[in-house]
Amino acid sequence: MSFIQEALLEYKEGIAEFGERLPEVARTYHQFTEACFEEGELSKKTKHLIGVSLGSYTNDEYCIIFHVKGALDQGASEKEVLEAAAVSGAFGGGMAMSQAVTLVQEALREFQNNVH
Repeated sequence: MSFIQEALLEYKEGIAEFGERLPEVARTYHQFTEACFEEGELSKKTKHLIGVSLGSYTNDEYCIIFHVKGALDQGASEKEVLEAAAVSGAFGGGMAMSQAVTLVQEALREFQNNVH
């Protein structure tokens, strides 16, 4: 299993365990994030591209992986994902750019080689 697949599994297992311990918090958080990523004035694709950029900016590996997959699933191109990640470099400098040139590209390779 690749690092990307392991990270997705680890997150899913972690959120399930968290939900057993704090079900109301987990349920409420899940409802909130689902609402944030619904189609609206901004498309789901655009929202996931924003997620890629913010994940890179905040150095959040789980968010980067989740939102690269989400953006691709919503029809984003590789260039769109990379441009979103690169925007974070304008705000976050080297830390954000390091995620764009490593984990974002690794996640793109992983998800483009697998069925979404």
